[in-house]
Amino acid sequence: MFEGFETEHVDTGEASIFVRHGGSAGPPVLLLHGHPRTSATWHRVAPLLVERGFTVVCPDLRGYGRSRGPAPAADHAPHSKRAVAGDMVRVMQHLGHDRFLLAGHDRGGAVALRLALDHPDAVLRAAFLDALPVSEHLARITPEFATAWWHWFFYAQPEVPERVITADPDAWYHGDPAVMGAENHAEWRAAVHDPDVVRAMLEDYRAGLTVDRRDEEADRAAGRHVRCPTLVLWSTRDDLEQLYGDPVAVWRAWAPDVTGHGIDSGHHVAEEAPEALAADLADFLAEPRP
Repeated sequence: MFEGFETEHVDTGEASIFVRHGGSAGPPVLLLHGHPRTSATWHRVAPLLVERGFTVVCPDLRGYGRSRGPAPAADHAPHSKRAVAGDMVRVMQHLGHDRFLLAGHDRGGAVALRLALDHPDAVLRAAFLDALPVSEHLARITPEFATAWWHWFFYAQPEVPERVITADPDAWYHGDPAVMGAENHAEWRAAVHDPDVVRAMLEDYRAGLTVDRRDEEADRAAGRHVRCPTLVLWSTRDDLEQLYGDPVAVWRAWAPDVTGHGIDSGHHVAEEAPEALAADLADFLAEPRP
């Protein structure tokens, strides 16, 4: 995986972030993975973006994979999207990129939103993949949402999900090396067998239902929105469109300059439809900034 890429750990003050980066001197693009993946989920997409002339940066989010952060706290703030977005800005600055392009999938999409809202001068363009703002999900809770996404609320419980998941991570997460790729699967499996990683991933969800929701609600009350051009992509064999209708319509309240469409894929689009995803990202990210 990631032939020609370099790896390092970046000290962001509160966290140590494992990051892969590679490519020419072209425009930098930051790719943020979702749950329960690591940066290795981009192993098929990143080389395609490099071929299109981008410099590509793929970190493990705080607590995921080989990144490490502070201990959990009662208010879940150490694993908030604001804290993780701050990590990402410091990683990019460490690599010499004060302004960059951005794409986030799933939970990485929530981090990408926070990054674009808190650091608008750093983000040139933003793409959100299989993601909505957390507060939009919670404002639209239906029996269908609660049935399909029950794990959000299970993960929020204290201590119990740690015991359940760590008892048999393979049975819980169901990773498939034939779909993921053998090296990606091996890296992911090592991560989900680490109790500290499992705890951090659960703290991500606990923060989502508490501090992250409050931060997003404060943004809406203050009229803040994503100022840069925005792309929304979703997997047509996932349930985002079935639950909410047109995801672009939901995002328009957060990002006025937004376009988007579906991709024929299951949820883990970077692994299942890398060529289509890379092409859509490259075309959007390469457009000149207005």
